[in-house]
Amino acid sequence: MKVTKIPILSVDNLSVDFSVGKKWTPAVSNLSFSLHKSEILAIVGESGCGKSVTCLSLAKLVDDSVGRYSSGHINLLYPNKQYEILSMSKKELRKVRGKKIAYIFQEPSVSLNPVYRVGEQVAEAITVNRNDVDDIEKEVVSLFEMVGIPEPAQRIFCYPHELSGGMQQRVMIAMALAGKPDILVADEPTTALDVTIQAQILQLLSDIRDKTGMSIIIVTHNLGIVAELADRVIVMYAGHAVEEAKTKDLFKSMLHPYTRALFSAIPKLGHSKKRLKTIPGTVPSPGSYPEGCRYYERCEHWLKLDNSQKSLCKNTLPSFHKHKIGHSTRCHFLF
Repeated sequence: MKVTKIPILSVDNLSVDFSVGKKWTPAVSNLSFSLHKSEILAIVGESGCGKSVTCLSLAKLVDDSVGRYSSGHINLLYPNKQYEILSMSKKELRKVRGKKIAYIFQEPSVSLNPVYRVGEQVAEAITVNRNDVDDIEKEVVSLFEMVGIPEPAQRIFCYPHELSGGMQQRVMIAMALAGKPDILVADEPTTALDVTIQAQILQLLSDIRDKTGMSIIIVTHNLGIVAELADRVIVMYAGHAVEEAKTKDLFKSMLHPYTRALFSAIPKLGHSKKRLKTIPGTVPSPGSYPEGCRYYERCEHWLKLDNSQKSLCKNTLPSFHKHKIGHSTRCHFLF
């Protein structure tokens, strides 16, 4: 499907902190991006880089007893109305969650209630989010059919434990679609599934986008998923966006050392006897981010720089700047 240039979501300078002990530590820092209508946007990075926190923030789902939005704006954009998510009350947010933005999480067995039939759980999502459905059961069957659940009229009476992991995830997708949202956020939706089922779920998400024109944000650390599914990619590291580009441009020319290191660690067919490349060191903890580039200690290029260049990386945070149209990076140098 051709992606439009009409933005449906705008995130501007988002920073999210969590309370650790007696101080606030950053989980996401100064993040800005947009999502276009009918686009599939992938957010990529190691565990702990801020991907999931970013996605939870889109519907203001970070628990305010442990977290805070220290800066930024999140706007849902429509021709006749704009929703500023972070300024909305809980009552106002109920009109957004499920209806405008819906979520699929990585562990369907945890997300589904084990004591209710799956059809009842999807029916509840329809009841809460829509008032235009006369025959709820018929609508549930229709949703099950849309997401590829065989014998949907019978499966609506199953309990979660009676379904495979792949079928459970399809139920979660049906539940997310129940409110006919404009944006679907899929946070590691295939992590707990085997490779064959992963491919089926990803194809399903692509088909849903093509049929409905829905915009999708997919969070993943699997770069194979990015290549197959996404129109555009944001690479995150230690709470920052370090690179953003159209998928084809990113695979053609990776500008940030972290992006290149991630891609070089992917196993390749025909290279089974070679040792996989790794990224030395570990991601810094949120409470001890360096003043400058958060990646410099692990960067293979840093040791090759002269002292003044090393000092720049160590002490000065690089800006997230446009290298060319549609391709931005956060690095002082282009190696």
